[in-house]
Amino acid sequence: MLFSSCIFLFLFLPAIFAVYFLVPAKFRETRNNVLLLASLGFYAWGEPVFVFVMLLSIFINYICGFIAVKHKRIGVVLASVAGLGMLIYYKYMMLLVSSANSVFGLNLPVPEIVLPIGISFFTFQGLSYVIDVARGDAPVQKNPLHVALYVALFPQLIAGPIVRYQTVADEICNRHENITEAAEGARRFMLGLAKKMLISNAMGQMADKVFALTSSELTWDIAWVGAFAYTMQIYFDFSGYSDMAIGLGKIFGFHFLENFNYPYISRSITEFWRRWHISLSTWFRDYVYIPLGGNRCSKPRWLFNILAVWMLTGIWHGAAWNFLLWGLYFGIILMIEKLFLGKIIERLPSFIQWLYAFVLVMIGWVIFRSESLSQIVWYIKVMFTPSAGLHRLTYYFLNQYGVEMIAACICSVPVVKWFRKKEEQYCGLLTIGENIWAMSVFALSVIWLISSSFNPFIYFRF
Repeated sequence: MLFSSCIFLFLFLPAIFAVYFLVPAKFRETRNNVLLLASLGFYAWGEPVFVFVMLLSIFINYICGFIAVKHKRIGVVLASVAGLGMLIYYKYMMLLVSSANSVFGLNLPVPEIVLPIGISFFTFQGLSYVIDVARGDAPVQKNPLHVALYVALFPQLIAGPIVRYQTVADEICNRHENITEAAEGARRFMLGLAKKMLISNAMGQMADKVFALTSSELTWDIAWVGAFAYTMQIYFDFSGYSDMAIGLGKIFGFHFLENFNYPYISRSITEFWRRWHISLSTWFRDYVYIPLGGNRCSKPRWLFNILAVWMLTGIWHGAAWNFLLWGLYFGIILMIEKLFLGKIIERLPSFIQWLYAFVLVMIGWVIFRSESLSQIVWYIKVMFTPSAGLHRLTYYFLNQYGVEMIAACICSVPVVKWFRKKEEQYCGLLTIGENIWAMSVFALSVIWLISSSFNPFIYFRF
């Protein structure tokens, strides 16, 4: 089920709110069970058979949590083998078999395997639970329904943010819903929906048209327009979903950590990855990079650790070589920045620092978006091969999507954050204005939703 669907907004959400809040707050377990059943129904709406895959993952991690209390390494290893084994089967088996056929000249049948939505996210959350228990960062959960609720909680189930168990362990039993936070959460949800419907979808229409062009049709100006469009599409798509997830969590009394912090104002790639998909970056840092030795080792091993983590980060996003290349691309840039380039960049004017980071990020998104290695090569080549005149699509996009492009630029910088710092000066008028603004863009989003076709989130396929 999509957050950006009429069924979710006007059927599922009102129903779950009504049932959940009709249960008195003192009956916490009943509220939890209502939320768990709703979450399973939410996931089963599109793919009922894969509910059993998720339930199997939950059961394995629940058992491994008990094992990890007394035998830390055994519990973590069992959870990792089982969880990553399912992930590899569903997500990477087709790529592995087809690659083996190509490299070794085999003729193995390539299996047709349907990818369960959100498997990367709920696999990592399950592993987070077992590892946190093994490390003593969180107590083992004796109630299997609580583990199930943590993994299956519908606001963040399909596309994150990746919620660490220690973040919500106490709130599963001891959270306190209130009208103030519910209102804040609702406002956050409405603004997140507007990011998706009013900006991301418009940017996506541009990007799809540009990336569908052949090498003979593409010119340098439209290549940059397409790169910019996808850069904005993926940010507003994914950060919009995260906003909606965080907002819904707040309504139910959960406090998920922020997943984005205005990444496009970054002045280095190192800073960008502190601001982009924070839950994934910190997951790999705490559960892979640091256990490998982090930077407390020899320089060659340190560089290997960085490269290994970024190869995994790339391939986590999908079973295709462009994702692996994307991970290597950022891993190499980060290594160079940490070795010497970072100190040079710091001495440059702020605008040059920003331009350096933003251009490299756009190139990275071209690698991420491209459907083949050959497309990556000729697309980037065209970007840096200026030609006379402007492509007709450039004029068309500027005329058709100019407002959305300006809105994307404005909303990708912390303008609202700056205004919030002035809230005391305006005696609460900002909150009133933000409420009116949220309701206005929500109404526009619904109008757009009713008149548009299927619009899934980009990260659903990861």
